[in-house]
Amino acid sequence: MLSEIQSVFNSQSFPDFELFKQSYNHVNSEKPAIISRGKQYQYRQLFRDILHFRNTYFNNRNLNGERVVFLCPSSYEYVIAQWSIWCSNGIAVPLCTIHPPAEIKYTINDSKASIAIVHKSFSEFFKPILASFPNLKYIEIDDFLEDPSPIIPNITFEPVNKNNGALILYTSGTTGNPKGVVITFKNLENQIGCLIKAWKWTSEDKILHTLPLHHTHGIINVLLCPLWSGATCDMLPKFNVNKVWDLWMDESNNYTLFMAVPTIYAKLIKLYKSFSPILQKKATECCKQFRLMVSGSSSLPNFLFNEWKRISGHTLLERYGMTEIGMAIGNPYNGPRIPGSVGVPFPNVQVKLVCTDTGKDVSNIPETPGEIRIKSPSVFKEYFNRKEQTFESFDEDGWFKTGDIAVITADQKYRILGRASADIIKSGGYKISALEIERELLEHPYIEDCAVVGLPDPNEWGELVGLMYVGSSELSINEIKNFLKPRLAKYKLPRVSCRVNEIPRNTLGKINKREVVRCML
Repeated sequence: MLSEIQSVFNSQSFPDFELFKQSYNHVNSEKPAIISRGKQYQYRQLFRDILHFRNTYFNNRNLNGERVVFLCPSSYEYVIAQWSIWCSNGIAVPLCTIHPPAEIKYTINDSKASIAIVHKSFSEFFKPILASFPNLKYIEIDDFLEDPSPIIPNITFEPVNKNNGALILYTSGTTGNPKGVVITFKNLENQIGCLIKAWKWTSEDKILHTLPLHHTHGIINVLLCPLWSGATCDMLPKFNVNKVWDLWMDESNNYTLFMAVPTIYAKLIKLYKSFSPILQKKATECCKQFRLMVSGSSSLPNFLFNEWKRISGHTLLERYGMTEIGMAIGNPYNGPRIPGSVGVPFPNVQVKLVCTDTGKDVSNIPETPGEIRIKSPSVFKEYFNRKEQTFESFDEDGWFKTGDIAVITADQKYRILGRASADIIKSGGYKISALEIERELLEHPYIEDCAVVGLPDPNEWGELVGLMYVGSSELSINEIKNFLKPRLAKYKLPRVSCRVNEIPRNTLGKINKREVVRCML
């Protein structure tokens, strides 16, 4: 294996990572791999620029698992940084572009990074951080120019150990300090390959990228899948709802897929409703060019599912995944997609449900809550530098314990009830799904957004159901209960509520339940 016996790469060689090999198949194509800042970068330029970057800044050195943090906007330069690290057999550690210095420092320190690649737009922000890391090698990356040269680099592929780490993604840290999830080259190959088949990616596809690039959703689903397929990824530096509709309604763009989080779909719907009838008609028409629209990273409320279908004609495909496992369960590409359901396991994924009280396998008992446990070649290698936490996250039979609670329906579809630590409320002997209550509350005409949490119960019932909501008017707790009574059992009804201007969320739109509880106490 090259990673074990060779200290440098040949100047024209790449590791035999399947992503590289599949992407290299398209170097003769005139179709752009990346569109960034209005510029188009073809596949052959991508490979030329990666070789140039590696040869210039890494001296063709085999990094042999060194961690390299990189801070780049959603752009062509992000891809150059990420692929140059992988091309050098290093571990890529993407930094969040909106994290404060303290969180950036935490990631650099925890990952024991030796190199930092920083886009020039972040240089003033990052340079004070360098003072805390005198041994951190600093590389500043500038914007790349379009280079339509027909020259195709003559790449050779050399074997590497695919069980080596390729990527470290940090968990959101909602229940403690963020942990670095080590994802191997083999994991990535399985995750990407699975989605290519499931969602029928081809070189004819084109996707608009609007998601953060320090999480699985933005990196694997929306960036690496198109690049594996020879498709085009049009990268927005950050999500802008007006820009998205403008790009969609420009017929020359010919997008075929879109993937986002529920909060993005909510913002798209809100702006759509402000359009004139003529513009609304144009917006609806432009959605017909898409063959697939996907929602994930947090629960999709029924009203969003239905409203988006009315506006766009698309039945959103909801799927379930997480940093440690990639995508595990999904609704079908062809076939019915049921609101509130995440469908069935992907072909290379084994799933079982285990009762958290008894440890009993409840996978074959419909509507019985259990923790989702996963076996798959996509499951991560380890938490970086956390041997004990890695060991504790798997059961004795090697199944990864996700910490998410779900039920299986009579027709063998999975429905997510929520995170055991944040979305399952224990009250009076009952286990209550916060997500179920949130879905019903979002049907209320005066509630725009909401979060349901468990709060300490002074009457010793364990927890009581608390509600934080954004609404057009103040609602009494009795008004809220009266709305929910025909929809939910009495023990699920909120007992306290508060109205706020905004629900605390992370960069992917997930509700920060810990912060909600803190605000309500």
